[in-house]
Amino acid sequence: MTRIVVAGAAHPHVDYVLDEVSRSPDLQLVAVADPVRELAEKCAAQYGARVFTDHRRMLDEVRADVVVTAGVYGDRGRIVVDALDAGCHVLADKPLCTTVEEVDAIASAARRSGRHVVLMLEKRYYPETLAALELVQAGTLGKITGVLSSAPHKLNRPQRPGWFFDRARYGGILADLVVHDIDAALCFTGLTAGTVRGNVAGTVPGTTDFAPYGVATFTGAGVLVTTEVSWMTPAASAVHGDYRMRLVGTRGTADLLWARRRLVVTTDEDATHDVELPEGFRPAQLPLRALAQGEAPDISTGHSLLATRLALLAQQSSDADGTSFAWSAPPARSL
Repeated sequence: MTRIVVAGAAHPHVDYVLDEVSRSPDLQLVAVADPVRELAEKCAAQYGARVFTDHRRMLDEVRADVVVTAGVYGDRGRIVVDALDAGCHVLADKPLCTTVEEVDAIASAARRSGRHVVLMLEKRYYPETLAALELVQAGTLGKITGVLSSAPHKLNRPQRPGWFFDRARYGGILADLVVHDIDAALCFTGLTAGTVRGNVAGTVPGTTDFAPYGVATFTGAGVLVTTEVSWMTPAASAVHGDYRMRLVGTRGTADLLWARRRLVVTTDEDATHDVELPEGFRPAQLPLRALAQGEAPDISTGHSLLATRLALLAQQSSDADGTSFAWSAPPARSL
């Protein structure tokens, strides 16, 4: 039996993990901590789990195998380090943390503890992504030289808590939203080093520095990746966001139309056509299965930290008027 605790339940993505607990007799939710007791009680009630308002007290009093964090963004870095130092694996909603310094602290804690840190990157497991990755690995598109993605979201402002519009607690639009497409781009291109820059535009009325639109650009080894994100999906849209990504290769192109459940491919040999899609996986399904079985998750600690670092460097770049920063993936043995 794998014992799971939740440290921070402010974001509804905590339901990804609760869903897996409900589905599997091998997973047990034993405790939930959140500074807002009502949030902790809501998550814990169905499972008979203990309730705390302090995650450190929970880690002291409850034996856990996996700590899940989906709390206020600005609190997550500290929670992840505390969980690792308590000897637990970590499964985290994005963003993992909100500063580059916290990424470094998490990397150090992961080395000390020998435990895994897994970022829940649900786009990785969408059917369109799995099918496109198979094509790329088979060489159907040739060498990928360009990746262009768009990830608009509805703001749904009345439903957002106050902390969401506090930059210190939120971290910024690039720190929050580009990580999914960074993850996909790294998988499709195999980039291990390059440069990153970011820019944001606009301010949501009634806030001082909440930008609703941003673009991050990554380069390296003959590849250019551009990721656009926003909180500007019109309220009347039928979808939360018309998420999409285009892969441009030397032998063909592929359009991942995630909101439309389509993968459209054109190559030198084959005219434009839809690719049959496989079954996908739920966001927390494979990571929790791997951790429960004592196996290394397919989304590694190193990859989780790298995708997070790139998103944060893009945010840092936007704060520095688009200054470019160099990046490189650390050796696997260092994490």
